[in-house]
Amino acid sequence: MEEIQDPQPWKVLKSEYLFRRPWLTARKDCVQLPNGVVNDEYYVLEYPTWVNVIARTVEGKYIFIRQYRHGLGQTNYEIVAGTMDPTDKSPEEAARRELYEEAGYGGGQWRLLSALSANASAMNNLSYSFVAEGVEKVSTQHLEPTEEITVHLLDETEVRHLLEHDEIKQALMAAPLWKYLAGKAAEGGK
Repeated sequence: MEEIQDPQPWKVLKSEYLFRRPWLTARKDCVQLPNGVVNDEYYVLEYPTWVNVIARTVEGKYIFIRQYRHGLGQTNYEIVAGTMDPTDKSPEEAARRELYEEAGYGGGQWRLLSALSANASAMNNLSYSFVAEGVEKVSTQHLEPTEEITVHLLDETEVRHLLEHDEIKQALMAAPLWKYLAGKAAEGGK
């Protein structure tokens, strides 16, 4: 089999920040491709690390939340998610904190399911998805003033229905959920 060389990284000739805000930073790079072509305007959006968690209670219920998302102008079902704070030691620690704050759940057995990019061509961060099995209610919600979140416990049939009918709008939540359910099916539904 013929070995094909992977495309090589681009050389950054110049970089400038267009604006920096807590939730969004935009950068314009001047880059040179390996073939010598120069692109004077390549834009990159910088975000903090994102996390989300497929959380299941001791009883096997999936923890979902509903909140309004202004970008789409809709209230949708989501799994618990958020950003990694500077005080979080790891993406898992951030995901545990988010589950506690948004839903009041904790404990359980945790594992990393995936690390995905929303848009690798223009965004610099990853979204880490965790599975937390056997979590329990340990507290009330601890929401920020900008959050209005309701908590819903769903069974697997309801989760599949949401996925099959495109009712989970956030792709970085739908993809790990599909992966998780496919893994369960491969293991015989455990």
